[in-house]
Amino acid sequence: MASRRKAEQLILEGRVTVNGKTVMEMGSKADAERDDIRVTGMKVKRPHHLVYVALHKPKNCVTTMYDPEHRETVMDLVKGFKERIFPVGRLDYNSEGLLLLTNDGDFANAVTAAKNKVPKVYQAKTNRYLTEEQCEQFRTGVPLHGRKTARARLRLVKRGDNPWYEVEIIEGRQNQIRIMFKHFGLLVEKLRRTRIGPLYLGVLKPCEFRLLKPEEVRRFRHELGLDKKQ
Repeated sequence: MASRRKAEQLILEGRVTVNGKTVMEMGSKADAERDDIRVTGMKVKRPHHLVYVALHKPKNCVTTMYDPEHRETVMDLVKGFKERIFPVGRLDYNSEGLLLLTNDGDFANAVTAAKNKVPKVYQAKTNRYLTEEQCEQFRTGVPLHGRKTARARLRLVKRGDNPWYEVEIIEGRQNQIRIMFKHFGLLVEKLRRTRIGPLYLGVLKPCEFRLLKPEEVRRFRHELGLDKKQ
């Protein structure tokens, strides 16, 4: 029906009912299979056809359904679907790489849920090298908004005046990798996400997208423990 932010607005406006009762409390639970959920009187139904899309998000593109500043959004890049799909999580405006879109709410929630610890892999181009001691601190965790980051994997993948590092994290905190490098005085000049869970960016070029293969979806759902909920 709407993005998460828009859905919250609809709830606060008293336009959402569950089994005939208006719901205005954030976080209220409902079962789409059994409950009668309506928005402004229109019944909300689960999609009949589930769609899973892998997009190579380019730089200078917003990961949102709509941007009030009228910047390009990822939804401008994935046209032609009858189903209403939405991005799974976020990728910073200045970053590029793999982004998933779907109309499967259970899948999207499972991918972004912190408890599932879905690994995400990035390649970061920096303005100088980390020392060995800094690398170990990076892996162990650094302070971020008053809370230490979870353990991360880090390895140098390309040497040069502007070296490239590969980073694997299990969190999705805003600007996390850029802030982690900044903690050691390094500037991230380029940042590209290359993997989410078992899915790789592969040969997709910026702005290109593809449908996930059935076996890719089955594998990912299995890793998320969603098979029994299918």
